Formats: sequence, structure tokens, C-alpha cells
Amino acid sequence: MLTRNNLSSIFVLDQAQALDFYVGVLGLEVSADQDFGAMRWLSVRVPGDRKEILLERPGSPALDEATAQQVRDLVTKGAGGGWLAFTTDDVVGTYERLRDAGVDITQEPTEQPYGTDFAIRDPFGNHIRIGDLRE
Repeated sequence: MLTRNNLSSIFVLDQAQALDFYVGVLGLEVSADQDFGAMRWLSVRVPGDRKEILLERPGSPALDEATAQQVRDLVTKGAGGGWLAFTTDDVVGTYERLRDAGVDITQEPTEQPYGTDFAIRDPFGNHIRIGDLRE
């Protein structure tokens, strides 16, 4: 029986820029940063959480160059298929901090049936939702 999800992946086009956004702006922490020659394994996580998010650059060894270019094109359009969701104890404060930092806000805080959340896009077009969920 499965016991937990320990790793997710999202495509990013530039890992240095992704590191700046996910760590510097969102406040995540680096959980791994390893050079494997053909690829850089760069993962982040919410401080104190065990689940990691791989910030994966489309390319070798997982994808050939033609396929990697197609994935990069889709990610740039916001259609890369990846998205993330985070919770926060302060939806309005988090929203204001990210708005003031110049993050691309795609939906202001909105009351939903499951709680209040808002939506942003990372520098590559990936969708992210941040909210305070009802239990």
C-alpha cells in the first residue's frame, strides 16, 4: 500500500531563475541540488515538509531535444500540464507580499467552496494556487 507522495515534478526553463523564484520569492527551501552531468537535480520543499518538488529542465536524459523543445513551447504558453498548490495561514498577507514582489497574479483572493485562495504563475507559465483550506 502506498503511504505518501514524496516527490512531484514541474518543468522550468531555467533552473537558476526557478531557484530565485521558488526560494527567493515563494520562500521554499532547497532540498537537493546535484549535478549529474547530463542533468541537474534541483528540488525544493516547503520548510519543514518532507515532500519535494523537482524543478526539472526539459531535456536529456529524459527527453530528446525535439521533444524537449515541444515541452518548452508548451510550458511557455502555460500549457505544460504542471501546476502546484500550497497552503498558507495568511491568504491576504501572502497575496499582498507576492503582488508587491511583482509576481504574475492570475486570480485575486477568492472565496471558494473549499476555502479562500488565489492564483499566480511562475516565471515560466506554470500555474500555482495558494490558499487557506477548510478542513
